[in-house]
Amino acid sequence: MKCPFGVAPSTLSVLPLNRTMTGAPAANIMDNKPMMNVPPFGMCNSMANPMVIAATAAALGALTPMPCIPMTMAPWVPGAPTVLIGNMPALNNSSKLMCMWGGVIQILVPGQFTTMIP
Repeated sequence: MKCPFGVAPSTLSVLPLNRTMTGAPAANIMDNKPMMNVPPFGMCNSMANPMVIAATAAALGALTPMPCIPMTMAPWVPGAPTVLIGNMPALNNSSKLMCMWGGVIQILVPGQFTTMIP
């Protein structure tokens, strides 16, 4: 995954709760929990992040990145409504996840290539 305000890519963590495997546990749109499903992206550069605002103010206006703590409250959108995993639309590589700090998280490389989700 990639966030435009993060300095490093990250990997979606999917717990095998729904017991749907495609080589690895398959994700649905509700796999959006910060730190559990969505790990940090290194340092955050978003001026909407209160920690970055405080550090930048302390540095007299020089942008000061702070550790990324994703704030993802809404589910992934749009998902694949024709494929359900755990009674929720499956996650596909065109799904996006909004962070409260302004980032739009997207899938760069799907975790598997043998099962296609429309």
